[in-house]
Amino acid sequence: MAITRIGNIANTIPDNSIANSKLTDIVNFKNIIINGDMSIAQRGTSATGLGDGDIGYHTCDRWRFQELGTPTYEFTQTQSTDVPSGQGFATSLKMDCTTADASLSASDAVTIRQKIEGQNLQYIKKGTANAESLTCSFWVKSNKTGTYIIQIRDNDNSRQISKSYTIDSASTWEKKTITFAGDTTGTLDNDNNASLFFDFWLGAGTDYTSGTLATSWEASALNTNTAVGQVNIADSTANDWFVTGVQLEIGSAASDFEFLPVDVNLQRCLRYYEKLYSLTTAPADGATNYTFGGAAGEASWTCFTTNNIGSGTKFKVEKRTTPTITLFRGTATVTAGLPAYYNDSDAWAVVTSPTITVNDSLGFFIRSAVTATRGRSYLFEGGWTASAEL
Repeated sequence: MAITRIGNIANTIPDNSIANSKLTDIVNFKNIIINGDMSIAQRGTSATGLGDGDIGYHTCDRWRFQELGTPTYEFTQTQSTDVPSGQGFATSLKMDCTTADASLSASDAVTIRQKIEGQNLQYIKKGTANAESLTCSFWVKSNKTGTYIIQIRDNDNSRQISKSYTIDSASTWEKKTITFAGDTTGTLDNDNNASLFFDFWLGAGTDYTSGTLATSWEASALNTNTAVGQVNIADSTANDWFVTGVQLEIGSAASDFEFLPVDVNLQRCLRYYEKLYSLTTAPADGATNYTFGGAAGEASWTCFTTNNIGSGTKFKVEKRTTPTITLFRGTATVTAGLPAYYNDSDAWAVVTSPTITVNDSLGFFIRSAVTATRGRSYLFEGGWTASAEL
C-alpha cells in the first residue's frame, strides 16, 4: 500500500490503482467556469422576450445572453429543473424559442456566453511553449438534433478556436466532451478584465458559417470560420435547448463535474453581482418589503444636508471592479412615531461622494427630490443591486 497525502488528509491507495484514480476530481476549483451547474440565479428564474437588444445577464449567474445583428427571434430563458437523471444536478439553463426567425440574416447570431478574467487564466500558460489544452464537458438536450458549435475566443489577442458537437437524439440528455488544443500565441493579460469568451452557439448567419470551421487557433475573433455547420435553434417556436454541468479544465481528458457547496458557488457569483434581496427574490420595485440601512424604527439613514440622506452598508464579497448601483422602491408609508420613509424610486439618486468602493463598503448617499430635514433620521424601503459584470 502506498500512502498519499492530500491537504491534511492521509489516504491509503493500492499501488496498482494509482493510474486509474481520478486524483484531479479532488482538486479545488479545477473548473474555470463559474456556476456551471446553473444553481445560482440571483436575478430571477425566468426572462421573456429575449431578442434584438437584450444582450446581458437575465437568469443563471455568469451566463450572458449574447446576440449579433438585428434578429427578429425571441427567446424565454429560464433556470429549469429539467436535468439529466442520476447525475447530481438540480438545475439547468433553458432557452425556449417563442418567436421564430427561420432565415437569419448574414450578420445575425445568438450565443450563451461566459466571460473569464485574465488573472484567473494565467495557469493555462496561453501564449507560451507550455500552453495547456482545455477540455470542456457538459450535459445538453434539445428537440433539434444536428451540429452545434462551442467557441473559445481570446479577447486580448483577437484569436479564436471552435469545435462542434452533435445532438444525436431529440429531447434526450446527452453528455459531451470536447478538447481544445493549447495556444502558443498570444499571452493573456493578468488583470480583472475579460480575456476569454466561452460561447455556446445557438444560431448563426453566413457571416460566421460560410468558411471552414476554425478547429485550430487562428487570428480574428469573429469571421466565416467561427460557427460552420451550426443549426438555427430559432427557426421554430417548437425548439428548446438545455445545458448544465458545464466544466472547462486544463488537460486533454474530462474529469467528473466539480460540485461546490452552494455558499461557495454563491460567493464566486457575488464578485460580479450582488443584491440586497434574498437569493430567491428577484429585484423589482414593490417586491417583498426590504428596509435597507436598518430595521423599522432604527435611525439608520440621516439627513446630512438638505436632500442628501446617507448611510452605508457592506458588500458580502469584494467586487471585480467598482459596481453600478441600481435602486428599487418599496411600498412603505410613513408610520406614526417612526422615522419617515422614502420609497419613491424616481426621487432617488446615488451620490458618489463618498465614492462607492470595490471591497466591503457600499458607502453611498441617497439624494432625494423631496425636501428632507437636516439631522432627522429616515428609513428607505426598497432595495439595491450592485453589478460588476464583465
